Amino acid sequence: MRTLNGKTITAYCGIDVGKSHHHAVALDSNGNRLYDKEFPQDETRLREPFTDLGQHGPVMVIADQPHSIGALPVSVARNARLVVTYLPGLAMRRIADLHPATPKPMPATRSSSPRPHAPYRRPCD
Repeated sequence: MRTLNGKTITAYCGIDVGKSHHHAVALDSNGNRLYDKEFPQDETRLREPFTDLGQHGPVMVIADQPHSIGALPVSVARNARLVVTYLPGLAMRRIADLHPATPKPMPATRSSSPRPHAPYRRPCD
């Protein structure tokens, strides 16, 4: 378990924010899944998972976009007295580079490239 601002964090909740819906996955300190659902951009519906997670003890909420479209889930989490942190895009890309991924199929459009986008991989030393 990790201590932050005098609180021993017992669960971690990652939020992938979107324009109309968000997806949250929460794990306890042992890696057990506590929550894995999509929820709409609605304040009342956002309170439910944060209230439920708060019953497990101090929770750290990690958002990928704390401003603009992520402002509402961040505000609701703070109002629920959860610890809120931000994971910068560069850090997310570096973490993603450590894990093999399956590419999402891209719809064919006139402007699409014939090659699928490949993430930047740092050369090995």
